[in-house]
Amino acid sequence: MLIALIAKDKPGALEVRKANRENHIAYLKETGVVAQAGPLLDGDEQMCGSLIVLDVADMAAAEDWAANDPYAKAGLFASFELIHWNKVIG
Repeated sequence: MLIALIAKDKPGALEVRKANRENHIAYLKETGVVAQAGPLLDGDEQMCGSLIVLDVADMAAAEDWAANDPYAKAGLFASFELIHWNKVIG
């Protein structure tokens, strides 16, 4: 099951993102369920959120993954959604 995680950072939280980025990227790699991932960018090309596509068994697995992301644990996100996604192209 593919799940899109769309997260928006809290305003002014760029330093929180930078401070936790290394651990976040390690988590993306070590969990083995990330199909695609990258930061969302604002008008000034600064990171302001995340788009991550997870390939997991079910929504509960996606929720567990999201809760254990170092960014989430650091309180980076103002909001996030997990949405079942259907890949059509690519």
